[in-house]
Amino acid sequence: MKVFNNILETIGNTPLVKLNKVTKDVNATVLAKVEYFNPGSSVKDRMAVKMVEDAEADGRLKPGGTIVEGTSGNTGMGLALAAIVKGYKLICVSTDKQSKEKFDILRAVGAEVIVCPTDVAPEDPRSYYSTSKRIAEETPNSWYVNQYDNPSNAIAHYEQTGPEIWDQTDGKITHFVVGVGTGGTISGVGKYLKEKNPNIKIWGIDTYGSVFKKYHETGIFDENEIYSYITEGIGEDILPENVNFEVIDGFEKVTDKDAAVYTRRMALEEGIFAGNSCGAAVKGLLQLKHHFKSDDVVVVLLHDSGSRYVGKMYNDDWMRERGFLDEKIICAGDLIKNHKDKPLVTLFAEELVSHAISKMRKFGISQIPVMKEGENVGSVDDRHMYELLVEKPELKDTPISSIMQEPFPMVGEKTSIEELCKLIDKETSAALVELANGNKHIITRYDIIQAMS
Repeated sequence: MKVFNNILETIGNTPLVKLNKVTKDVNATVLAKVEYFNPGSSVKDRMAVKMVEDAEADGRLKPGGTIVEGTSGNTGMGLALAAIVKGYKLICVSTDKQSKEKFDILRAVGAEVIVCPTDVAPEDPRSYYSTSKRIAEETPNSWYVNQYDNPSNAIAHYEQTGPEIWDQTDGKITHFVVGVGTGGTISGVGKYLKEKNPNIKIWGIDTYGSVFKKYHETGIFDENEIYSYITEGIGEDILPENVNFEVIDGFEKVTDKDAAVYTRRMALEEGIFAGNSCGAAVKGLLQLKHHFKSDDVVVVLLHDSGSRYVGKMYNDDWMRERGFLDEKIICAGDLIKNHKDKPLVTLFAEELVSHAISKMRKFGISQIPVMKEGENVGSVDDRHMYELLVEKPELKDTPISSIMQEPFPMVGEKTSIEELCKLIDKETSAALVELANGNKHIITRYDIIQAMS
């Protein structure tokens, strides 16, 4: 029988899969190293176990101890598997920009998760760097992993991932493309491949808001390059010791939108349900296509699984809110697509003002049409109500008909955005669109702003 003694023994030997549709315009063979086949669904399983075992060997991690790490989620999952098998506690410190799915998964495998703000400097006591260090200092019998500067991170990829890629391509690989965060993967794989063949090109994929590309090209750590970005798993506002710039031939930056769009395209066109940084890596590869020749073999590493981004990149509403869906909005019917299946929230003219306040709070809305005997007879919005109630708080116990404004204008679903803009102005906060089936839906200023973004 071929049996593994525990789940950690299943890490590695992930498949190399040829990309076809997404890379059809690339004049080279493009192969994806699909790392979500690891048991923790990411490339980070490799280095997580390596860091734990090396810490055990030299006494930094003692029996019954607590592992503490700052992580975007994937390293935490790898550490969680090691902690379960080897009998350790785990505290993961992360940032509020990471997907909810990552936190849910970490908690499901027994990790304690502490969430810190994203938009603070690394040295700020609130940052996840500072917080993880502090927790490790305050927790008895603990070990702070520090994947950014821990040499075992890069060594794991030098010993495992690099040799796998070399063997799977029969030594024919000419380019390696991978997203860069801690730097362990690109540095470990890059070092191994360069030792086998110094002509192999190593490309790092960076994101806008990160410091890697400029630093690699100029040697300047430019704080003006640092700003908040959406893409998860790559980019940094620090220079981790694991990033070996000497083995990296260049960096290519990818926008948040392109990273998200190509994450979805990989699923739809290749059947590869990969994560956010994978989309960035593939788009970066496409931007680099002029570097490749027809007989080249380009390997792109896909870091993790799409299961951690179901509520983000794989969610139409999330994509739409950020302007990442290329939808052509031309008329009123297009504006209500995301809430077409929801009933219109209304008020009866005889309802109290206090009822209107309750409905606004319950449904998270700012304006409501007022109906009487099925007819649209008036409207209320929070600004108008606020102005009245500040002057006369007792109005909250009067019928809504006593304070309502003119009814929202009614339009058809083919009404253009231009016409809607003329109707929704400073005084009129919304319009109602009537569909062919008689159902009515509301269009607000915010709906139009979103369509224009």
